[in-house]
Amino acid sequence: MRSIWNGVISFGLVRIPIKLVNATESHAVPFREIHTEDGGRIRHRKFCELEEREVTAQEISRGYEEADGTIIPITDEDLAHLPIPTARTIEIVTFVPEDSIDPLQMSAAYYLAAGRAPAARPYTLLREALKRGNRVAIAKFALRGRERLGMLRVVGEAIALHGLLWPDEVRAPEGIAPDADVTLHDKELNLADDLVDALSEVGLEDLRDEYREAVEQVVAAKISGEALPEVPEPERGVEVLDLTTALERSVRAVRGEPDEEAGVERLPRRRASRSSPKETGGRKSTSKAEKKTASPARKSTSKTSQAEKKKTAAKSTAGKTSSKKASSKKPPEARTPSRKRSA
Repeated sequence: MRSIWNGVISFGLVRIPIKLVNATESHAVPFREIHTEDGGRIRHRKFCELEEREVTAQEISRGYEEADGTIIPITDEDLAHLPIPTARTIEIVTFVPEDSIDPLQMSAAYYLAAGRAPAARPYTLLREALKRGNRVAIAKFALRGRERLGMLRVVGEAIALHGLLWPDEVRAPEGIAPDADVTLHDKELNLADDLVDALSEVGLEDLRDEYREAVEQVVAAKISGEALPEVPEPERGVEVLDLTTALERSVRAVRGEPDEEAGVERLPRRRASRSSPKETGGRKSTSKAEKKTASPARKSTSKTSQAEKKKTAAKSTAGKTSSKKASSKKPPEARTPSRKRSA
């Protein structure tokens, strides 16, 4: 892997030459900007406003713009005189337990490779010290024109560096959580635990980027001149009685058990929207069961419609009779408990 930064780790008086390499890579399908009318490639070029011409990368440097628009050139030689020790050093400042780091602070990830042969011994020493202490190292380093905060931890037999946001760069979650006074019942909490346990059987290694795979199918079809893949119809959201019912049906769906309450009377949509976001899982899990129960009804309806063509006189009477029967079969159970929970 190609290094993007060379420097040293400062571990007390121990200095470890290292190379910084990217620990992650993107597998997103790359697209190019083109002119819609003729398909011509759109390129973004560097243009000098004073000379009104395109310039090369070798002609470009950096500058600081003042409030009045004046730009002060800043060269690499100027930055070499930064009055901080972290210009080419990852300076370890403290060691803390890993669980004391808020994941909100974590950003880009890098691997630290030993720079030269003499670095192998101190590199291994730092790695084993992190292992034995079950801690991570917090360090300061400069990268891409600014000083950054980082966390060093052991990954396999290597040391990884996670960029961290400064504490004042993480916003407080004020006003995010609902301010309503919500009381949860023991049954709801127990069902939520069951649903968490059932969904925990899926491992991270089983997950894949389905959106990227779908994009690749579309691109392959365009290249070969074949018909584009058909867009699947979105699953219809099914409204359930209350949060408890949604949890129960979600657990059964994840476990592959039959849904015995597919015909339960449903509340208006506005009550379902007040429930917890976990209710979404209940809607998805019950949609298949609803489709199965709905399909025989469609067939019987189509047969009835054919017979009604021959008997136009009895058409309105049959429609009214069937609607009365359908409404009388709806069980009224659980309507009152659901209102209590939503309140």
